[in-house]
This record gives sequence, C-alpha cells and structure tokens, in this order.
Amino acid sequence: MALMDKHKIIEKNATLLLAGSLFVVTIGGIVEIAPLFYLENTIEKVEGMRPYSPLELAGRNVYIREGCYVCHSQMIRPFRDEVERYGHYSLAAESMYDHPFQWGSKRTGPDLARVGDRYSNEWHVQHMIEPRSVVPESVMPSYAFLKDTPLDTRNFGTHLVAQQRVGVPYTDEMVENAVADLKAQADPNADTSGVEARYPKAKLGDFDGDPARLTEMDALVAYLQMLGTLVDFSTYDEAAGYR
Repeated sequence: MALMDKHKIIEKNATLLLAGSLFVVTIGGIVEIAPLFYLENTIEKVEGMRPYSPLELAGRNVYIREGCYVCHSQMIRPFRDEVERYGHYSLAAESMYDHPFQWGSKRTGPDLARVGDRYSNEWHVQHMIEPRSVVPESVMPSYAFLKDTPLDTRNFGTHLVAQQRVGVPYTDEMVENAVADLKAQADPNADTSGVEARYPKAKLGDFDGDPARLTEMDALVAYLQMLGTLVDFSTYDEAAGYR
C-alpha cells in the first residue's frame, strides 16, 4: 500500500512526474548514446562485402535515376514470411556502402535485396523491355530505351573519388582503373583479371545481349545481378551460431 501511495503522489504532482520522466529519459539516453563515442563502427563485419564495381555503381545510378526504389525495397525484414519468400534477412553491412541506401518500405514490386543470380541476364533484359511478357500481372513501365542508351563513362573515376570522401574504401588503384574496369566487366573478350582481383564475385560478360555496345542496360543488369550475392550466408550462419 505504501508503494501505491507514493506512486499516486507522483502521478498527481505534475512537477514530480515531469522530473521523474526527465530522469528516466536521461539515463536511457546516456545508455544508448555514450557507447557511440568510443565505438569505431556500429556495423558488424561480414566477410565478402566490398564496394561496388564501377559498372555496378553505374547501374545503381541508373536504378536511382529511374526511380526504381519507389516500387522496390532492398530490405528483407527478419520475419518468417519475408525470409521464406526473399531469402536471408538483410544485414546492416550489406548496405554500408550505399549512398543513399535503398531500404524502402513500398513494395509495388518485390523486394530486390536477393535478386542477384535469381534470373538470367536475358530475363532481366526482356523484363526491362516488356515487363508483362515475363510477369503478366506486372504494372512496371517499359525501360526499353536503356538498351539503346550508351553508358556515359567519361571521368568515371571522379565518381569513385566522391564515394571515397563519404567513407567508401575505394583505393587509388580502383580510381585509376575505374573506366577500364567498367568497360572490361561487360566485354566478354576483355582481360578481366584486374576486375576480378579488385572486385571479387563481380559478374562478368555481356549483360544486354549486344557485346558490341556498352549501354545503360548493361550497367543496370550488372547491378541487379550482384544484389545479395556477396555474402555466403551458410558461412555466416555457422559463424553466428544460428545452426
């Protein structure tokens, strides 16, 4: 009873209630904020993550320019229905090099966080040209013009420099070879040893079906084909003790 009486006193006294609320919020704030001053990184380290290759980054630029994020999210939440449909839930590390990130919450179309390797290059190209030819119920507009639009590769190294300045760990070697790597990744006849060394697990070869030209379709498909493919989740799960 004594405890209840004291509680009633606090509830009926606006000053005491305000002071108590401020005290609780202050303690909670200190507990949440203080560690951020001495932690170097709040994102878990996950093996396999790397910066986007120049071609993937160019494709991501097209993805953002065309507003793909308006209808597609890139964040699988840790719920059973989402994991069973899309794959392993998204990790913070997977978007650590995204500026801006593409998480989103609107799903007019499916989540794309794990779309890489799920379909062939040909499927993606046809889907962009005429979405309803492969997904009859789709409401996505056609992006056929991407196949006829040459990819602008001029001074692409400066884009990597801009990414460097916001914390993406591109090396000077990556910047120097940016344009060459961009072109080589989509050229089935090119020497891709440099691309493979600098960007492990990068998808290689012709993406848009026309090896004679480098187009925005090449870049966009290259970007889509790498989404969700960098992390080996069987290794990650075992290391985390989930199995």
